[in-house]
Amino acid sequence: MSTPTAHDRYRSSRDQLLAGAVAEFEWPTFDGPFNWAHDWFDVIARGNGRTALHIVEENGDQARYSFDELARRSDQVANWLAAHGVGRGDSVLVMLGNQVELWESMLAVMKLGAVIMPTTTALGAADLADRIDRGAAKAVIANTADAPKFDADLVRVAVGGAEGWLDYADAAAAPDTPLPHPDTAADDRLLFYFTSGTTSRPKLVEHTQQSYPVGHLSTLYWLGIRPGDVHLNISSPGWAKHAWSCFFAPWIAEATIFIHNYTRFDPAAVLRVIREAGVTTFCAPPTVWRMLIKADLSGGPGALREVVAAGEPLNPEVIAQVDRAWGLTLRDGFGQTETTAQVGNTPGALVKPGSMGRPLPGVPVVLVDVATGEPADEGELCLDLSRRPPSLMIGYHGDPERTAEAMADGYYHTGDVARRDEDGYLFYVGRTDDVFKASDYKVSPFELESVLIGHPAVTEAAVVPAPDPLRLAVPKAYVALTPGFAPDRTTALSILRHAREHLAPFLRVRRLEFFDLPKTVSGKIRRVELRAREVNDPATAAALEWRDDQFPELRG
Repeated sequence: MSTPTAHDRYRSSRDQLLAGAVAEFEWPTFDGPFNWAHDWFDVIARGNGRTALHIVEENGDQARYSFDELARRSDQVANWLAAHGVGRGDSVLVMLGNQVELWESMLAVMKLGAVIMPTTTALGAADLADRIDRGAAKAVIANTADAPKFDADLVRVAVGGAEGWLDYADAAAAPDTPLPHPDTAADDRLLFYFTSGTTSRPKLVEHTQQSYPVGHLSTLYWLGIRPGDVHLNISSPGWAKHAWSCFFAPWIAEATIFIHNYTRFDPAAVLRVIREAGVTTFCAPPTVWRMLIKADLSGGPGALREVVAAGEPLNPEVIAQVDRAWGLTLRDGFGQTETTAQVGNTPGALVKPGSMGRPLPGVPVVLVDVATGEPADEGELCLDLSRRPPSLMIGYHGDPERTAEAMADGYYHTGDVARRDEDGYLFYVGRTDDVFKASDYKVSPFELESVLIGHPAVTEAAVVPAPDPLRLAVPKAYVALTPGFAPDRTTALSILRHAREHLAPFLRVRRLEFFDLPKTVSGKIRRVELRAREVNDPATAAALEWRDDQFPELRG
């Protein structure tokens, strides 16, 4: 009997999850070299005429690329980059939008054994200089419009051409001869990702040839993608979630990645495209789902079978509205740039309102009491390093102190707090630095925000502590309004009354301000800025807010 290849081992683990054999699931291990582009993608892609990537533009233009085309095109790009000095271990900053060159480049860099450093096009010159320095970039691949942001001494490749840059189009003349395997080991570096920096300077996360390529087997299982599916994920390139659901998970499943490009999000247009393209699995951040449920869902879900939310906690009201309109269960999950999916509501399983699900196969989740450091039913969500999963990062590159802090006391610390019920379901409480006390009661912002968005005027909300001379702190809600609602007394009264009717007295929202919520470039709310505003500029905050004691109607 022949020894199983790296591809065989990978496929066996994948097929266990596709068959629902969760109890039998084991992460694949590799005795020799492993490189996902060579050992998985090329094996399933060569000679395969099925659509691997389908891109629809805002004006209706469409392009489809088969698995075989992408295998050959990425070979050309890899051979061309190699001719210009890019090789194994070199960091390549890839700053492209949702365009075919992004997928070609990622596969090509991987095939060379080089390191991919995905980067959002929203960054300016100063941020890019920092990333180039910290990631030790040797090359950059960017669009013509972004070329002026770079002045470093790099191998510079422009899609569309730019003066003094190599022209990406020239790669089409390179041979499509398959490259030799770079002999990368499973624990060799593959990816550098910068975190979104919701509370501090972005950290540089280092992933290996297995941590994302193998680790995203958990993401595949959570998303529920199956061979032949058409998967749409709304996420911007340059962020980890894009790699989760617009690269690894769909192609692990041998499904089609579907992309809809637009300049401004239009719920009606997105829903129309989903139906026309026959999208079967759909993942989007809660922000998008909150906008979708304010739109008209009466046209039905089309071919959708699985609907998923990721990026921030999902509010129960959103789940309820999608179920009422489409009869589909919108499922939540949890993961980080530092990991793949850790916790999730999986296809076919009972979903409890407000729960992000249960630990995913192969992920050793433990809740650790913040005060005692012992396992508990409520505490920081951690991963047990004595059973370290392959889906966990190596650490924060160039930052041993932060790495040691994240891996302290035998656990990987996520910084997120959750509680577990009697059935093993986990409920998100908040970031360790977001939870606060008011009148000696612990307040989870997420619980209050979930109630607030149940009001039709509220699209998004962020709750932070506001200093109070009597209670030390009181919950204050910063609210982004749904179009059509005025930021006036009537609206404020209606929202505060709604909160009172659905929250315990000690959790009441005492103050409210209509506000354009600050966000990271990846779209996450920066509560740290709102908390600082309350502390550092209380006069301005007080002048613009509505307080519950201003409304006699709320008394009694």
